[in-house]
Formats: sequence, structure tokens, C-alpha cells
Amino acid sequence: ITSKRALENLLSTLPMLRTPKPENAVTIAVSSRVLFRTEREQKVFEQKGVEEYLRYQIEHENEPFAPGPAFSFVKALETVNARLRELYPQSEELFDIVLVTYNHAHVGIRLINTINHHNLFIERFCMTGGSSPIGYLKAWHTNLYLSADAEKVREALTEGIAAATMFMPEKMTEVSESQLRVAFDGDAVLFSDESERIFKAHGLDKFFEHEKENEDTLLDHGPLKGFLEALGKLQKKFYAKGQRLNCPIRTYLVTARSAASSGIRALKTLRAWGLEIDEALFLAGAPKGPMLEKIRPHIYFDDQMFHVEGAAEMGTIAAHVPYGIAQNYTTKLKTSMEK
Repeated sequence: ITSKRALENLLSTLPMLRTPKPENAVTIAVSSRVLFRTEREQKVFEQKGVEEYLRYQIEHENEPFAPGPAFSFVKALETVNARLRELYPQSEELFDIVLVTYNHAHVGIRLINTINHHNLFIERFCMTGGSSPIGYLKAWHTNLYLSADAEKVREALTEGIAAATMFMPEKMTEVSESQLRVAFDGDAVLFSDESERIFKAHGLDKFFEHEKENEDTLLDHGPLKGFLEALGKLQKKFYAKGQRLNCPIRTYLVTARSAASSGIRALKTLRAWGLEIDEALFLAGAPKGPMLEKIRPHIYFDDQMFHVEGAAEMGTIAAHVPYGIAQNYTTKLKTSMEK
């Protein structure tokens, strides 16, 4: 059975599906502003205030929002769930999607109507009425939080929750409907920013020297290591059923490191952690955008806005992880989502 057919079968049985317990699932929390296009509504809020904003939402509650930058990622998660339910009908080791919004509960009807319109399976909502959602994310054992609010993303990272800020690119490359593809930068994303600090403080030659001297010393973990672990856990469920070559999850390491001079330490660290990465691209400082255009990931994580911007220009959905020393050198991305 094809993945598309499996997803159709999943959607046809939605009323019978049960949402898994948070402690058993891989929980992905997504804000309404990245799952859907809400720029118009955001302008109403900023220009006319909260009361007019709520009135506008209620008046338009039967008009579904258009897909946002996280939409294809969420659809891919559901495709993986459909395959997992085929192989493990009773298992709760699935992706569990939580919609997180600072909106008042009055807006919930429009969000539910939109979810039903797009045939999404999202049962958990967190509508905080302007309060921070971080406490709820911790209670749900959240494995990844995606938001348009950079401050909330930084707050989540401080609390030990993997998180990234998403942006709406001017164009979006078509992505696979049958395979979830997730790409990661290395330093300050999967790994700590230890090596990045050496580079920023002492330059490239000292960085290469440091990595050579420490190639047998494991890098410390970065903020998204746990999310890669969660993906790997689900991948192994497919491998156990002989589905390695047909696995609907594929992971990529896309790093500015050079293979010969500094790649060994990164690969040894992943191996020591027991993590597999399906493809590793060591670009030795070359632009990442063209490579990402070929990969066509549903999401790419990087700690440097320069690379996020470069990826977005090529149509890749890129998410910024505001972590590590590189944030002291970062310029803010000009985006309609933060206007």
C-alpha cells in the first residue's frame, strides 16, 4: 500500500483514532502562526487592538487559514504515523501534534474549522490567552516546539525544550509527500557551540587545530540532539520490520565543517551517541542553500541567520535555533511574520 493511500486510510478512520499518551509519543508543538498563514489577522491585532482582532476572527471563523511554513512538515508527520499504524496497530510510539497559540479561546472555532478543512489530525490544543505556553510544553514532554515568536523559542531553549523560530519564505520548494526529510546543522544545533567559540575567538586555523587535537573527544550535546534521537527511535521501528530502504523518515547533517579537517569529530560523536544520520554533507564553507534545494527537506535547522536566509532564498523551509555564541553575531531576518 502506498504512503498516500495509507494516509487516506488514516484520515478516513479519524473518529476511531486515539491520541497517544504524551509520555509514549514524540510530541511536536506548533504555533498557529507557523502552521497557518495569519499575517492579515496579525495586522488587525497590531493596528486595531485585541477586541477588534477577536471580533474579526469570529466574523471569519468559517474561512479556513491558508497553509503556513510548518504545514508540509506536519502533513509529513501524519504520513509517518499512517505507516507506523500499519506496522504497529496498537503502538502509541507516534508523532503527536499539539497546536499552541496565544489566542483567546474564541479563536478556537476558526482553528478547528481550518484543521478539519485541511484534513489534519490534531486533537491537542493549547490556547493560552496571551500567557506563555512553556509550562504546558514541559508537561506534555514536548520533543520540539516551532513558533514565529523568537522570544518564546529562546525561553523554551532555556528550559531545555528543543525549539526553533520559523519564517515564511517568499517561495516554497515542493517537498516529498511520502517521506519526512529533516536536515540539521551541526555546531550549536546537534552539538554544543564549543567549536564555534574557538572559531569566533581565534579563527579558522586554530579551529582546525583544535578539532584535530580533540577528534577522539566527544562534542557535548546541542539543543536538538534529543529531537534527532526521537526521530532515530521511530526509524528503528521501521528497520525492525525490514523497512530500512523504504523508511518514511530521512535525516541529514548539513554542516559548514570540512570533512578532512573537522568532520571526523562530528561523525565519531554521532556514532558514540548511537545515532545514525542518513546523509552527511560537509560543505567546507560553501553555501548551504543549493544543497538544501536538492535535498528538499520539510524543515532545516541552523543556528546562524545567514544560513537560514540563504536557505529561504532557495525556497527551503528553514528554522532558526537561537543558541550559542553565533547569536552575538546574528542580524535579524526581515520577515513579514514578525511585522
